[in-house]
Amino acid sequence: MAEPVSDLSLWPVGNCQVSALIDDAAGLVWGCVPRVDGDPVFCALLNGERRDQGVWRFALEGQVRSTPRYSRNTPILVTRLEAGDGSAVDVIDFCPRFERSGRMYRPVAYARIVRPVAGSPRLRMTLAPMRAHGAEAAPTTRGTNHVRYLVGNQPLRLTTDAPVGYVMEDLAFRVEADLHFFLGPDEPFTGNVREAVRSMEEATALYWRGWVRGLATPMDWQDAVIRAAITLKLCQHEETGAIVAALTTSIPEAPHSERNWDYRYCWIRDAYYTVQALNRLGALDVLEKYLAYLRNIVDRAAGGQIQPLYSVMGVAELDEGVAGHLAGYRGMGPVRIGNAAYQQIQHDAYGQIVLPTVQGFFDQRLFRMADERDFESLESVGEVAWRMHDQPDAGLWEFRTRQQVHTYSAVMSWAACDRLANVAARIGRPERETFWNDRAARIRETIEREAWDEAAGHYGAAFGHAHLDASLLQLVELRYIRADDPRFQATFAAIEKALRRGEHMLRYDSEDDFGLPETAFNFCTFWLIEALHLCGRSEEARELFEKMLAHRTPSGLLSEDLDFETGELWGNFPQTYSLVGIIHCAGLLSRGWDTVR
Repeated sequence: MAEPVSDLSLWPVGNCQVSALIDDAAGLVWGCVPRVDGDPVFCALLNGERRDQGVWRFALEGQVRSTPRYSRNTPILVTRLEAGDGSAVDVIDFCPRFERSGRMYRPVAYARIVRPVAGSPRLRMTLAPMRAHGAEAAPTTRGTNHVRYLVGNQPLRLTTDAPVGYVMEDLAFRVEADLHFFLGPDEPFTGNVREAVRSMEEATALYWRGWVRGLATPMDWQDAVIRAAITLKLCQHEETGAIVAALTTSIPEAPHSERNWDYRYCWIRDAYYTVQALNRLGALDVLEKYLAYLRNIVDRAAGGQIQPLYSVMGVAELDEGVAGHLAGYRGMGPVRIGNAAYQQIQHDAYGQIVLPTVQGFFDQRLFRMADERDFESLESVGEVAWRMHDQPDAGLWEFRTRQQVHTYSAVMSWAACDRLANVAARIGRPERETFWNDRAARIRETIEREAWDEAAGHYGAAFGHAHLDASLLQLVELRYIRADDPRFQATFAAIEKALRRGEHMLRYDSEDDFGLPETAFNFCTFWLIEALHLCGRSEEARELFEKMLAHRTPSGLLSEDLDFETGELWGNFPQTYSLVGIIHCAGLLSRGWDTVR
């Protein structure tokens, strides 16, 4: 197995308000405030050679080794730093999350503990936040036991029981007792920092272990599924329910490709797949909050066009610019802030609003069941899906310079109408059931007439075209066609021949706005695994799944893309699509629990 790119060996921590990426040596190299799409005050990941700016790092004098690991079933990271003389410390990283005073406590804060474990370790700490997207170092002011950092509209305060002078002057000192650090809101820290941070650690661990305990995991690959599920939850901005596609911006899809995009926003499509995966594990808390986010999006649209993505606060305008002070991942700029894809037309979004929302009419476990008013609101989305099912769009791959009538978008429109018919039957509205079934049937007729290419003998990725893309593998998952249908079998065979590259799958093999694709898209490889299993090639699917798991970073995660020749990971990290693939394929391929009873 090829080793992944070292710079993507990152360990996410977070609390569904803020998040951070820690490198293998206990360096906090990426973190935005006051939320995931905010100013990256920790930006060393994208700061080129200036890795000592935009970072919070601990290092021992004479350090020879660092070994990170997650505390079991939590996003609490423990990194052991070891020096050549045998001395060692553990660095414990977490963002507080637990119930307090009847509500969830999830502050804009990062907590760190340094715990001596051997010898007489001498530690140096570098804390150098930036502001204005890497434009300048954050000005600081010092108090008796705190340091204040002016990072923008929300200044941060470091409260600690470590010697503040050593901290500010970046001097090494001996660690003779546990040290506690709380970087959070600029307000006086109440209570004893030692006792408070320790209590936060214990309560945060208890919360996450309780959450994991409620997951309905498959028997096989539990560690992989649990880590993927925890990380998917970290990608939700709990205040609104939005789910971001990734925690980073501008990690290129391939070296020097300029396919550098800001993924710190809520794509309706990506979020649909995320809640679908977590629903399979019974994590309904994520679904419920996301449904609230969708209801607000639909209300604001007022029966009109739904954008493919929004900010985590539901803001529609995400103007795309460049953070010129940041060199980019491994110096490969540009670093983009915002995403112009919000202006695109992507008609699959209507189906991806309807499909997760439908669960609210059927699932008795939910706190808030959907009702007639929700159905009427959802029908307005279905109306747009109906009007747009045969109209050109940018497609799910977000082509910036061309539009076609994409088969995947049309099938999503069919699914929207089909599921609305199911809801109408559920709530006792037979006239609406007939209405939506009729529309679904008419969309199906159009798809069969326009997307099936008789000469090529398979479905095309767009109406009137024989070219292929991997999204056609989703026709079975969307219940449009059965896996044993000859038309799907023929389409799968054509896709495998055209797009498979050994153990991996391309999205498509034709030129796009930036030329030919250079890397495989990890989510599409998981679609390949799913299709292999559904078509009776389960042993091959299991073997390929194991190989994909071997490409994960040491933190157990995947980015968006993978070089199918070298095994290097590329693209934004951690990528929700890729983690969804882990969960879905594990569920499909795992043995049942009854095999061990």
